[in-house]
Amino acid sequence: MLKRQLLKAALALAVTVSAVPAMAQTKLKWAHVYEVSEPFHTWSVWAGNEIAKRTNNRYQVDVFPSSQLGKEADLNQGLKLGSVDIIISGSSFAAKDFPPIGVGYYPFTFRNAEHLLKFAKTDVFAELAKGYEDKTGNHITALNYYGTRHTTSNRAIAHCADMKGLKMRVPDVPAYLAMPRACGANTTPIAFAEVYLALQNGTVEAQENPLTTIEAKKFYEVQKYIVLTGHIVDHLNTIVSGKLWKSLSDADKKIFTDVMQEAAANSTAEIIKRETELVSFFQSRGVTVATVDRQEFLDAVKKSATFEEFGYRKADWDKIQAIQ
Repeated sequence: MLKRQLLKAALALAVTVSAVPAMAQTKLKWAHVYEVSEPFHTWSVWAGNEIAKRTNNRYQVDVFPSSQLGKEADLNQGLKLGSVDIIISGSSFAAKDFPPIGVGYYPFTFRNAEHLLKFAKTDVFAELAKGYEDKTGNHITALNYYGTRHTTSNRAIAHCADMKGLKMRVPDVPAYLAMPRACGANTTPIAFAEVYLALQNGTVEAQENPLTTIEAKKFYEVQKYIVLTGHIVDHLNTIVSGKLWKSLSDADKKIFTDVMQEAAANSTAEIIKRETELVSFFQSRGVTVATVDRQEFLDAVKKSATFEEFGYRKADWDKIQAIQ
């Protein structure tokens, strides 16, 4: 009798369980333009796995590096079209939809990486991120430090005036061009893949990039000087599409945000550590590493480039300067 009752109970339970639909797993696409060896990718993969873990595998996040799903402009468009769910991208692209968020690209806005990271925790950044979200629907969850941009050259540079007439490769982005042009350099927008050869054969004499990029692309092999201008403290945003963000519960929004901010903090720490090591590395390769008076360069920029011409608001810039 007891066996018969237990069998009926087991059958009843089986019917009940089978009647409850299995919770579907949502697959997400996370894309960026960086190489698999870079911290932006390794920590994106970590974040994807961590999101799966913390949501009991309700989400599967597949990460696509190295422009597999398109160039950076394509990825930003993909957020709107729904072809990608999460991207890592520079504020210069976000600024195409909401110009004020690009204020950090105005030369010498940030003193260093520490200043940038403090900015990420302020109401100023929150307001700019909200302005971007109001315009696009997309939500910025984290800010990633990309590296501080410095100048390399085959000419010694101690002052802004020393750049006059310098043939310099600079990306064709207005804010990137501001400092070199303010100092009189002749800027040339050569494709990134061709910069090494252009420096080697003398098509250009100089370029600007973070130390980690100077190392990775071996520009130090064809440049005599690295000048620590620190003119732009570059950064990337981790952005979730508006469609995905609206579909998340408050609990899941917290999980996504916490994980993405932790990933950003870890990739940032890796880059800062490597930057501190690179000065001695370059010097050991026979490259002269020099410092300059950044204020002199900033004064030149202020005379030749207004905030308004880039769509930035000086009030935002002033608030950033006040961060201690």
